[in-house]
Amino acid sequence: MRVAHVITRLIVGGAQENTIASVLGLREKPGVEVSLISGPTTGPEGTLEPRVAQFPGLLTIVPELVRPIAPVRDWLALRKLTRLFREQRPDIVHTHSGKAGVLGRLAAHAAGVPIIVHTIHGPSFGAFQNLIANRLFRAAERRAGQHTTHFVSVANAMTEQYLAAGIGTPERYTRIFSGFDLEPFLNAKNDLSLRAELGLAPDDFVVGKIARLFKLKGHEELIAAAPELVMRCPRIKFLLVGDGLWRGRCERLIRARKLEGRFVFTGLVPPEAIPRHLGIMDTLVHLSLREGLARALPQALAAGKPIVATACDGAGEVCLDDETGFLIYPGNRTALIQRLAQLAHDEGLRQRLGRRGRELVKDWFPTQRMVDDLQALYVRLLAEQSEIGNRK
Repeated sequence: MRVAHVITRLIVGGAQENTIASVLGLREKPGVEVSLISGPTTGPEGTLEPRVAQFPGLLTIVPELVRPIAPVRDWLALRKLTRLFREQRPDIVHTHSGKAGVLGRLAAHAAGVPIIVHTIHGPSFGAFQNLIANRLFRAAERRAGQHTTHFVSVANAMTEQYLAAGIGTPERYTRIFSGFDLEPFLNAKNDLSLRAELGLAPDDFVVGKIARLFKLKGHEELIAAAPELVMRCPRIKFLLVGDGLWRGRCERLIRARKLEGRFVFTGLVPPEAIPRHLGIMDTLVHLSLREGLARALPQALAAGKPIVATACDGAGEVCLDDETGFLIYPGNRTALIQRLAQLAHDEGLRQRLGRRGRELVKDWFPTQRMVDDLQALYVRLLAEQSEIGNRK
C-alpha cells in the first residue's frame, strides 16, 4: 500500500502535528509505504520540518504550494503535484488543509490515483469570511469533493457542516480524533521553577490559552474580560502560549487596559514543551471562532486541567458541560467571566472536571488509535475499490 500525504505547510499547529504523527505512525506499519508532500514553511508560527527531515526521502517540498490564493503559483503547484503522483503512483492520496486539500485532490484525480482521502481539520468556509470568500471556498470544496473517495473529520461538527454545504454523503465520512502522545501530558506537573521563570507566583491562579496570535482565535475577548476577572480574582494571571502576527495588537490592547502585569507572553513554544506549560495552568480557555477540534483541548484534559471553551465547531465533543469543563456561546463575555471566576474559587470543581477529562482522553486520543483507525480505513477503501473493479 503506497500512501502520499499532502499539506500546505508544516508550521507549528494542530493539523500539521496530526499529519506528521499519521505519516510517522503509518511508516511503522508493515506493508505501508508513505510519503509527505508540503509547500514551504514560512512565517512566525515556527516549523515542524525537522521532525520529518531526519527520514531521507520522506518529505518533498513543492515551492509553489503556498497558503494565499496566487493563480500562477496555484497552477504551477497543480501541475507539479500531478507530475509527482504520476511518478510515485500512490494507491492513496491523503490531503490536509485548505489549499493542499483542493489542489492535491484535483491533481490526484488528474493523475488517476484510485483512492483520494481528505481530512477536514477545520472549516474552509463559513460565517467568519466575507460573502465572496465564503462562496469561493465553498465552491472550491464542492469541486474537490466530487473527486474525494472519503473524508476524515477530526470532529463530527466538521461532517455536519460539509454535508450541510452539499459536499459528499454521510457514508463517505469517518470521524477520527487527532491523536497525540498522551504520556507527557498525563505526567504534567505544576513546575514552580517554570512559574518563577515566567513571573508567576506559586499561588497565582493561571488561566492559560494555547493558540496562534491571530484573528478569530479569541485573544481580544479574553483581554476584554480581564479587568472584571482581576476584580473578582486578585491572584489571576493570563498565560498566552504561542506567537503570531497579532502579538503587537494584543500587547496594545493590554496596555490600553493597564493589564501589563497580568498577561504573560511565552512566544513560540515547541510542541514538546507544551505539557510543561500546561502543568502550570489551573485552567485552559479556548475562544476560537474557527477550529475543527483544537488539540489544546484534549491536551489540557490529559494534563487534568478543566477547560472553558466557545461552543464552536468541534469543541463541544470534548468540552462536556459541567463534566470536563464549561461551554459558552461565542461573544458571551458574562458567561466567560462567571465560569473562570467559578473555577478560580472552587478547587474541588477543578479536580472533578480534570479527573473526568483524563478518563475521556485516554480512551479517544492515543496516537496509536488514530494511526490504527487510519490504516483500517485505507484497507477498507482498497477492498471496496478492488471489489468494484472485479464487478466491471
